Amino acid sequence: MAVFSTVVATATISGRAMFRCRQNGMRQIYLAGDNVAVDSTIRTFNSLIMESLETLETLETFETFETDIGERMKALRLAQSMTLDDLSGRAGVSRAMISRIERGEASPTAQLLSRLCSALGTTLSRFFATSEEAENPLSRRAQQRVWRDPETGYLRRSVSPDNVGSPVDIVEVEFPPGARVVFEQQQFDAGLTQHLWLFAGKLTMTAGEETHVLEAGDCLFMRLAEAHIFHNPHGEPARYAIILNRSKA
Repeated sequence: MAVFSTVVATATISGRAMFRCRQNGMRQIYLAGDNVAVDSTIRTFNSLIMESLETLETLETFETFETDIGERMKALRLAQSMTLDDLSGRAGVSRAMISRIERGEASPTAQLLSRLCSALGTTLSRFFATSEEAENPLSRRAQQRVWRDPETGYLRRSVSPDNVGSPVDIVEVEFPPGARVVFEQQQFDAGLTQHLWLFAGKLTMTAGEETHVLEAGDCLFMRLAEAHIFHNPHGEPARYAIILNRSKA
């Protein structure tokens, strides 16, 4: 749960700043240390408030998109005149599971969703795109779609603007410690490429038959048709960007 704090009153006791606040509806009293400026402490609380608001916006965006996954998958399938059996055969996913996902009764993992997207002739980044919206060259963070893998907890944010005619998609990922995701080789992804640019933490990446240990600042080129293993055996989250090029070579 996000902690929402609001400074409701201030006072001074023996030269120390006192703040009466509310956190999630509960009143709390804080005393700043000696010689700590009141305005400095207020700025600290205001920073906490802004972080809480951003967290709430992310959760609302995540919950809204989570309800759309089944509908979007069904719409893509029907647009290609595919039956459940057709999609099941192409993706190697049971007909019953696909039906449950489309009805919103099951949340697909990243690995499963990737297989279904490949069989539908699209990518994860395109699947997450808001194709119904008009062209807009600016993608505000508050409106970006966020999805969390129910199996590993990794968080995926669609960063790049939609419907601008670009073959490049940019995704921001927060990959928690201990998480491991395997993307199997998919014949329908032949020709698509991507770069992984690591911002923070460490990540062990396997692309095809090669394994690399990435550190902050490293960038790895990969072909989507290869099998990939994302693994974080380290003690801190890894944060990185995926830059995907949908122009087939």
